[in-house]
Amino acid sequence: MLYRRRLRSRIILSFLLFGTLLSGLFAISTLLLQRTLEDELIGSTLKQELDDYLVQLRQDPTRLEPFHTRIQGFITRPGDPNQSVTAKIRNLDTGVHEVETTEGYFKAAVRKDEDLWAFLIYDISENQRLTNRLVWSLVTAVIVFSMLSLALGLWSSRRVMKPVTDLAERLSQLGEETPSPGLARWFPDDEVGQLAAALDAYAERVHHLVERDREFNADVSHELRTPLAVISGATELLLAQQNLPEKTRLRILRIARAARQSSDITTALLHLVRAEQGVNQDSDAQDVCKIVDKLIHLHEPLLDNKPLELRIVSEDKVSVIAPESVIAVAVGNLISNAIRYTPSGEVVCTIGSGRVLVEDTGTGIPEEELSQVMKRHYRGEGVSGTGSGLGLAIVKRLCELYGWSIRFENRESGGLRAELSFFG
Repeated sequence: MLYRRRLRSRIILSFLLFGTLLSGLFAISTLLLQRTLEDELIGSTLKQELDDYLVQLRQDPTRLEPFHTRIQGFITRPGDPNQSVTAKIRNLDTGVHEVETTEGYFKAAVRKDEDLWAFLIYDISENQRLTNRLVWSLVTAVIVFSMLSLALGLWSSRRVMKPVTDLAERLSQLGEETPSPGLARWFPDDEVGQLAAALDAYAERVHHLVERDREFNADVSHELRTPLAVISGATELLLAQQNLPEKTRLRILRIARAARQSSDITTALLHLVRAEQGVNQDSDAQDVCKIVDKLIHLHEPLLDNKPLELRIVSEDKVSVIAPESVIAVAVGNLISNAIRYTPSGEVVCTIGSGRVLVEDTGTGIPEEELSQVMKRHYRGEGVSGTGSGLGLAIVKRLCELYGWSIRFENRESGGLRAELSFFG
């Protein structure tokens, strides 16, 4: 089915079907015309010969029966069978008939009057052999013309599709940073050239749009860093004060956590906008356990007196070459979701075997919604509370950028398990 959907395949099949159909119709028309003309010519000739002979016989009863190499004439009377006329022909009615006997194929003109029965028989065996040869010749011609049509279709499709193929090849070689492909200059001013010009104009508009969005996002990310740094510095100074009321300390911790999270998200989004990992061969590997430990402490003030426990289980050391902020955003979103949708119980972060496992004792996710949780703005049915549905979508994009993998599954004992693997 895929082959038939290709444009070139359609052109080839069209040529093949058209050539076969046209040559087939020509062959059938030739046979029908040959058969019709032969029947009319031989039938009318035999009938005319027989009528003329009967007229002459009535004028001269001594006239002998006509005899030719391929035409035989016989005269008999009703009730007085002529043994030289086979029963198969003798039983025919008045008219012209085509008869097959053991001796071959014949055209028989029969005239049955009350006093005379006359038969004029024409041997068409040679005609039949010629007809068979004509049939096989026409079949051969149909096959030959079909093959020629196929060859013509292959050649024509290649010529017709070459500009389109060239256009597709040039498009596939373009990079993301190319402002304008400049395709139109490679093609003449025809349909393909007009398509190339339209693609040039469209690519230029898209390039300007993408560049404008990149510049805007980069500027926003850059401008947000300064106020976030001020907020973080102010919270550190406030937390360093002695005799600070506990409620005030908790509120300041929330502000510090929000500032830290905003700073991490800003950095991660900047990497996504630039489509760059922000690391090189000399970059240091980050200890994932230390990052998760910081995240746990930052999320503890968000429990709001929930009967919920946050725990870390370190099986072995996991080191990842990536910006700390990116790892914090990816794991932090998983922890935030676990806390948000777990009213009681525990959230356990297990680090080891090159991955982070976040397990909770919440309500889990319906199986039919598991494949949808990482879509932008998606929130499951019956989910309450705040949230834009962007957190897991950002995690998915970070995984695609750094080659990580993430999957979700419901636990048999209840709750959800999210596994973030840093090594595919």
